[in-house]
Amino acid sequence: MKSFTITLVLIFSACSFSFGQELVYRPINPAFGGDTFNYQWLLSSAEAQNTFTDDEASGDDRSDLERFTENLNSQLLNQISRTLFNQQFGQDGLTEGTFSFGTLFIEIFPSAEGLVINILDTSTGDQSQVIIPN
Repeated sequence: MKSFTITLVLIFSACSFSFGQELVYRPINPAFGGDTFNYQWLLSSAEAQNTFTDDEASGDDRSDLERFTENLNSQLLNQISRTLFNQQFGQDGLTEGTFSFGTLFIEIFPSAEGLVINILDTSTGDQSQVIIPN
């Protein structure tokens, strides 16, 4: 019985001198408060596991003829718009007033901020405003 009490005393005294440690959670992901140096490792790990491919990001699959045709169309439309602009406004450029180009209604007037150009598409109701500072 004497050895049992000594053992009990030793156990209780050992328990009173032992210290516990606090458990602390530290997130790994920097998006959730983790260390920012983990970002590159997490990103490279995610990219290595990604098996999906983006078909649209593979590049320009157009032929030279298609690119040439698109470029030619763009230049022709630019020349037509420049001709229409010169016919409507003349060589002097933008002047005050209201103008109509098909379904576009354009109003030009000066203000304290500069020259204001209001553009209204009468077919859709979309409108835009351009301000050219003084």
